[in-house]
Amino acid sequence: MVDLDFAVEGAEMGPYAAAPLLLFKLRLTNTTSATAVQNVMLQCQIRIEPTHRQYAPSEHEPLSELFGTPDRWGTTLHSMLWTYANVLVPPFETGCTFNLPVSCSYDFNVAATKYFYGLDDGEVPLALLFSGTIFYRDGEGRLQIVQIGHDKEASYRLPVRIWQSMMDHYYPGTAWLRLNREAFDKLYRYKRQNGFASWEDALRSLLPERLTEARQ
Repeated sequence: MVDLDFAVEGAEMGPYAAAPLLLFKLRLTNTTSATAVQNVMLQCQIRIEPTHRQYAPSEHEPLSELFGTPDRWGTTLHSMLWTYANVLVPPFETGCTFNLPVSCSYDFNVAATKYFYGLDDGEVPLALLFSGTIFYRDGEGRLQIVQIGHDKEASYRLPVRIWQSMMDHYYPGTAWLRLNREAFDKLYRYKRQNGFASWEDALRSLLPERLTEARQ
């Protein structure tokens, strides 16, 4: 039976995708090297491990929506789901290196987006949990199928600057905010009735002056 080990060797932005995309460079090692692998249908759950890093004072307030005030972080910081990804791995014998494409959201209704955005610098501790199906042929040439073990995982510390650079590339100088239709209709009517030239002008007019000054 074929057994595989997993490791993450790096990550980079996918510059030509239609939406924000990270490419995680994965290394698969076949621990039963005498048996070649035909292909692997690989699934991956990626989780953020917030307790595995330190936080600068400037990051406390932006993260408060997720975890509350820092005095509570001993109980509120916990592993959180980021996303799922999958890829078809081509044939190999002893091992191979390939890219795992991971689509990224800039939706601030998503907890992972709030977490990434709230970090100034450093690294994001990630846990990649693998599952899927391995296809190979036995000594007599018969096709065999085996499931990836539930204990297969890898850790990786994603530099925050990679996520920031990716969002700057796909959304230069902007952020993405999703509203429900009722709230949008009211805001759009307010913008039209007051003759604001941009959405930014309409929103700034609704912010308390002291809050606007604090953000600036």
